[in-house]
Amino acid sequence: MAAQEQYYAIVTVSRTVRAASGLARRTFAADGPVDETLRADMTWQPDSAIVEWEYGDVGAELVRVSENEADQLVESFRAKWRTLRAPSAPSHDR
Repeated sequence: MAAQEQYYAIVTVSRTVRAASGLARRTFAADGPVDETLRADMTWQPDSAIVEWEYGDVGAELVRVSENEADQLVESFRAKWRTLRAPSAPSHDR
């Protein structure tokens, strides 16, 4: 049986879920929950954002989203972060 996952859009004051600043997930594994956030290299890495949010220790709000919404956010971040990592054009100063 696959582990159950919950996804959370990380939303700062001036943003909406569709324009989230990040994505977190909680996977319920046999030995307990594992919390991770999506990084700019498109990998999931352990992170305490969900626990901090549960305790009220973060400035951002986390909004639970469906797996489909999370997939859409991943694709949005992939496009955005690819652009940020793209090499800049060479300068032609004379």
